[in-house]
Amino acid sequence: MLTVKKGGHRDLERYYSMFEIDFDQKELLPKLAIHRAISRGDQELLLFVDDESQLTLAYALVCTRSLYGYVLLKYFGVLPWYREHNVGVEAMRLLNRRYAERQGILAELTVFEDEQTDTLRKLRRFFARFGYVDVPCEYRLGGAPVDLMVKPIQGTEEIGPVVHRIVCDFYSRVLSPASMDRMVKIRPAEE
Repeated sequence: MLTVKKGGHRDLERYYSMFEIDFDQKELLPKLAIHRAISRGDQELLLFVDDESQLTLAYALVCTRSLYGYVLLKYFGVLPWYREHNVGVEAMRLLNRRYAERQGILAELTVFEDEQTDTLRKLRRFFARFGYVDVPCEYRLGGAPVDLMVKPIQGTEEIGPVVHRIVCDFYSRVLSPASMDRMVKIRPAEE
């Protein structure tokens, strides 16, 4: 069994290197920006800890403060030596329970050029298993295309027309306007 614990600044220092391994440099938020966001309550670092051994098996960085009532699952990862043991499934269940009172949970699925398309297919299947559906939009993060998915909870899955406002709200709390212009490009899908 896993328990979800809220991490702090020391935990970020410890697990940021995992972000660097699991995610492309182009989509990484600067560590200092994450520290500031955690201090202000704009983001939460969640650690998924094994009840028996007290070892951390997985992590998530979630953008929690939004004008629209959604949260953004920015990073979600299982430590390499615990993959293929259903840790991700159990961690995702805990994550979904934690934010069950929100409008919904957004997830960015980004695959960079050097990665296989099979990776994206597996990620999409994993998130769909938990009720996430596609959000129609044109989205690029660090220059790479993003598949955006939402798990509607209290809200609606029809957020396509306003998703650019929701996503930009999260990033504007973490990045400077210049950094945001370089990193985030999103607009509603054209009908």
